[in-house]
Amino acid sequence: MQKKFKLLEDELGKRIIGQPQLVQRLLVTLLADGHLLVEGAPGLAKTRAVKTLSSMLDATFQRIQFTPDLLPSDITGSEIFRPESGQFEFLPGPVFNQLVLADEINRAPAKVQSALLEAMAERQVSVGGQTYKLPPLFMVMATRNPIEQEGTYRMPEAQLDRFLIQLNIAYPDARSENAILELSRAETADPLRDAITPLISEEEIQTARSAVMKIHMSTPLQEYLVQLVQSTRQPQGYIRELNNTIAHGASPRATIALDRCARARAWLSGRDYATPDDVQAYAHDCLRHRLVLSFAAESRGIEPDAVIDQLLDQVPVG
Repeated sequence: MQKKFKLLEDELGKRIIGQPQLVQRLLVTLLADGHLLVEGAPGLAKTRAVKTLSSMLDATFQRIQFTPDLLPSDITGSEIFRPESGQFEFLPGPVFNQLVLADEINRAPAKVQSALLEAMAERQVSVGGQTYKLPPLFMVMATRNPIEQEGTYRMPEAQLDRFLIQLNIAYPDARSENAILELSRAETADPLRDAITPLISEEEIQTARSAVMKIHMSTPLQEYLVQLVQSTRQPQGYIRELNNTIAHGASPRATIALDRCARARAWLSGRDYATPDDVQAYAHDCLRHRLVLSFAAESRGIEPDAVIDQLLDQVPVG
């Protein structure tokens, strides 16, 4: 099964050039049964990545462009009246797809964000007093543009906490951009040149998820993982300089997320056990959006990643 996912990773890498972290995080999020938040400038293949993944998984895909005038019903769906029957009928919204791209999620107001929050957390939608289950395979990838902040709404910590990981992506290097240019020319000249065929079924994904949860994690490694998350709540116990830097540390969801990501990374690497490297590789992705820095830290220009770097240096590994 790992070979199939390795093939999937390779095929995605051929089409999503210059963003290997995005490709791997997509697969880890899929295996860990979570949701992914990606922050990066426009044009960095975020939409392309999710759409390509859905094609390779034979999964349904829907992109939702978040705007200030978006309504919750535009996401969840709504009840419509059928005159011929004299009854209301529920018309499912775009969230009833297996892979959903929430583009520029912070451009929608809190009421719309909360509608997506229920779908992400509970895997269900409530409309008109009725509850409708979402597909068993359901993953949201949301994007945020860090450059433009006009007409945006602050995302609540509760919603950020629902994302398994947050990935920050940057522009590709010159070599990758040349490859992107060549790929774009080839696809324009022959749209059917690289026709995508599904590689993995939904049943195989569920089987892989079960295998990921069976990856062995030793007691000392689990203790290290827990202490790493605990250190975000009491950083002064590890680094005196971090006193009054973190206003609120990571929640227990961070512990669960880091555990699942470490296991998924180990499984993708072909191992049946997790290592400290697996935990450390996803520490930033699982913690950066869950840390609330103090005003004093923000005024000094301290970033969450810098704090996590210091904690990784100080928390002993077993």
